[in-house]
Amino acid sequence: MTTDDPRANFDHFSTEYAQALQAFKAIENQSATLMLMGNADDLRTFIDQFITMAARVKAEAEAREEPHFAEWFTELIEKAEALREETASR
Repeated sequence: MTTDDPRANFDHFSTEYAQALQAFKAIENQSATLMLMGNADDLRTFIDQFITMAARVKAEAEAREEPHFAEWFTELIEKAEALREETASR
């Protein structure tokens, strides 16, 4: 989706951010359980997939000159990378 309509961009990125935030919270909430069950590899896969998705949307936000959304996705990516580091050390 590419558009110059600011309202359409806002709606698009708002939806993407809400979905990304929900996905990250789910990963974060399930991380301890997955680790205890010996599924650290699955957890890392979920985190990597999340980071790939978030980076794609961040790049799209940057391309459409939506700096706030790009910043918010950067924050989610950083949190996911920290969680990945935490799981790697266990």
